[in-house]
Amino acid sequence: MAILKYIGRRLLVLIPVLLGISLAAFLLGRIAPGDPVDDALFRIGIEFPTEEDRADMRAELGLDRPLPVQYLDWLGDALRGDLGRSYIGNKDIAQELMTRLPITLKVSLAAMLAAVVFGVGGGVLMAACHGTWLDTVLKGLSTLLLSVPGFWLALFLITVFAEWLHLLPTSGLDRGLASLVLPAVALSAANVGSTSRFTRGNILAQLGEQYIVVANAKGLSQRAVMVGHAFRNSLVPIITLIGNYFGGILGGSTIIENIFAIPGLGSYVLSAIQNRDYPVIQGYVLITGTTFVLVTLAIDLLYIVVNPKIRLQGGEA
Repeated sequence: MAILKYIGRRLLVLIPVLLGISLAAFLLGRIAPGDPVDDALFRIGIEFPTEEDRADMRAELGLDRPLPVQYLDWLGDALRGDLGRSYIGNKDIAQELMTRLPITLKVSLAAMLAAVVFGVGGGVLMAACHGTWLDTVLKGLSTLLLSVPGFWLALFLITVFAEWLHLLPTSGLDRGLASLVLPAVALSAANVGSTSRFTRGNILAQLGEQYIVVANAKGLSQRAVMVGHAFRNSLVPIITLIGNYFGGILGGSTIIENIFAIPGLGSYVLSAIQNRDYPVIQGYVLITGTTFVLVTLAIDLLYIVVNPKIRLQGGEA
């Protein structure tokens, strides 16, 4: 029952957050430089519009009404799954976003998985080998991963593994999991570096606690102490760190998808930005913002699985 109450409270908190995201998405299309009316007229061949042309197009786009009315109408349509139509091609924005979102999520989740597996695994190994040459090498590697820009790493990976070695594809997702390897590595490299160092530091801090001394006194193996006690009690801050990565990975996928010619949200929204297709940009901000909030909620609920006392101590959230 306490868990259900906590989930209910978290969902209530999400309502103003989602409203804030929707307002930010809406205003983005209104305060951005340039006049969408002139852009729309130019696309239909009117290079030198008159004031009457502008007034007609403004009415057609619904921009002649007060901003609060525009926002409420737009929000109502968005709640019904209608994000309008793009200025370019007059396509249904919601349908286009929903077609591309699974592709972007696939790439982003692959990058998250890489960050978890190699970041946490590397951190545990560094802690287990603390003070040795291997610890020094892995710390240097993690620093290197933190320092390399994702787009540069993507180009480097394409050159080495696709152009020279011919091991992995350079573009698209038509070769299944093999197509995800290079984008996932490029997206997750910096997160692997930071996660491994963070995990190492947290485990080493736990190894100095009194309960570790007791566990060693009981004759437990080093692996049991490291994994069953020190690592387990380091999980909550590690989960928090990894959960915070998702927004950066989701945003970074915009560039990486373009480099690897992946037909996700990246190419779509970059084209919209270049062409000032504000309805598409608004829809993108709304969808990705909502996705990030829901992932954050899932991470928050994961704390309960790891350690219920953190959020539900005494039945309180």
